[in-house]
Amino acid sequence: MSAYALSSRHDSRTRRQDRVVTSTSKRVLLRGGRVYSPATPQATAMLTVGDKVAWIGDDGGAASHAPSADVVVELDGALVTPGFVDAHVHLGPTGFALQSLDLSSTVSLADALEQLERFACSHSGRVLHAYGWDETKWSEGRPMTMAEVDRAVGRAVAYISRVDSHSSVVSSALLDRDPSITQRDGWHGNGVVERDAHHAVRTITHGLWTTAEREQALRAALTHAASRGLTCVHEVNAPHIAPYADFAALRAIADTTTVSEVVPYWGAFRGGDADLTGDGLLGFAGDLCVDGAVGSRTACMHEAYADADTSGHLYLNREQVAEHVVYCTERDLQAGFHVIGDRAMTETMAGFEAAVKLVGVAALVRARHRLEHAEMPTPEAVQAMARLGVVASVQPAFDAEWGAAAALYEQRLGAERARPMNPFGSMHRAGIVLAFGSDSPVTPLDPWAGVRAAVFHHAEHERLTPTAAFDAHTRGGHRARRDDAAGVLKPGAAATYAVWRVDDELPRPQVVEWSSDPGADVPSLPDLHPDKKLPVCLTTVVAGATAYDAQQLGTGNGSR
Repeated sequence: MSAYALSSRHDSRTRRQDRVVTSTSKRVLLRGGRVYSPATPQATAMLTVGDKVAWIGDDGGAASHAPSADVVVELDGALVTPGFVDAHVHLGPTGFALQSLDLSSTVSLADALEQLERFACSHSGRVLHAYGWDETKWSEGRPMTMAEVDRAVGRAVAYISRVDSHSSVVSSALLDRDPSITQRDGWHGNGVVERDAHHAVRTITHGLWTTAEREQALRAALTHAASRGLTCVHEVNAPHIAPYADFAALRAIADTTTVSEVVPYWGAFRGGDADLTGDGLLGFAGDLCVDGAVGSRTACMHEAYADADTSGHLYLNREQVAEHVVYCTERDLQAGFHVIGDRAMTETMAGFEAAVKLVGVAALVRARHRLEHAEMPTPEAVQAMARLGVVASVQPAFDAEWGAAAALYEQRLGAERARPMNPFGSMHRAGIVLAFGSDSPVTPLDPWAGVRAAVFHHAEHERLTPTAAFDAHTRGGHRARRDDAAGVLKPGAAATYAVWRVDDELPRPQVVEWSSDPGADVPSLPDLHPDKKLPVCLTTVVAGATAYDAQQLGTGNGSR
């Protein structure tokens, strides 16, 4: 399929209109493609006026709107969808990762060290940041040591983050910045840090980057998000992840540039020193950690890990969970927690049940609290989440990356515990709101890959239909931030959408078969089978303004 194109109109009347048109009145007609709109399943065209969708229909109807349109976009078969939402992103770390060394594809420790040495040589005099290593994919089966890092980078300050961002390896030059790190919980003596030691290392690196560098990283992350068709991202910041000042920087960027909408959360117990009024926080949620991660063996388990004599670490107990939930509920804020291990889930849900006794079920349901990751819930925990209206902010890429037989989860936990992880299908059937995200930079900003991962979950009974998975990555993210209306293209809705080049479509019978409602006339989605190419984003529009346009087609205004 060829790229879609901007229609040219050369009469003097049109040129005069183009000179005076404003962002609030600009009429953009897209036609000749497919528009994903459940209300109009066979739509091929859409008209937006300013920041709203004005009309959706077929090309015959589009002909009547073309004379009054300021811009006509010939889609040439391209697909128009609601913009995706990523419900769990770390924008600062994502932006820095885009400028750093990606070790996720390395096949051995030796390969990683060789790449690190080359990176250090080409970035002399700078703080070195590498990320994404996973020793379970290396032939040596172990992390690098500080001595090995020093041989690769010399006296450079280097921070080498594991793929899950819950542990890292540091250079001796970084350790010299704060030798007390060796006295903190989580110092392993060989340069590997986790828990408190890891938080201290992150604090050091935050101080080494200038305000301008942080703003550049945030801009890079938002630009990248828009290029992936993401019109909204949930920034789940926390004291151990990035500075609170990032929120102000993000607001300043949004004031001058069209970017993906940022929904801010701060993962601090009872909010810490956060300014709710000034920073627009929806809640004290996100990465307020009850435990850690499976890969770093810090996720808290009832039984020891299969490959190490530890059961992980519990950072918050049920009493603290209950206190935080009550505190947020009474203030009409969303509470939320990072929770992965089975014991951590037990403690978390016990905390919610304790909170119910103080504020009641109805208040908790109205608050729409969140659990991030929620990878190991029991069937009882799933039912409790549904009963209490708790959103599951989950990452399908985790299952795609680590959920298969012999992959990381099975290595760490054994097949019996790994097999039922990430039960998206069970959660969906229970009525839990699913909000898909990436946890970027842990996994890439790639929403179609997330939809595919949920459709082809390693456990067949936990797979979602394409329509349910797509909904979780669009409407689900809005519902997670307590907006039940957004995320659908229909007249009166926000003109917030993405345009995609699609090389492979599902045959119509399979569209109906895979629909959440096989009896309904449903819009078609791309063919997401693993052997098919994923759609490519051509344009991203947020409230009528263009945030990304691969071909400069002028579908909206790019500044505010």
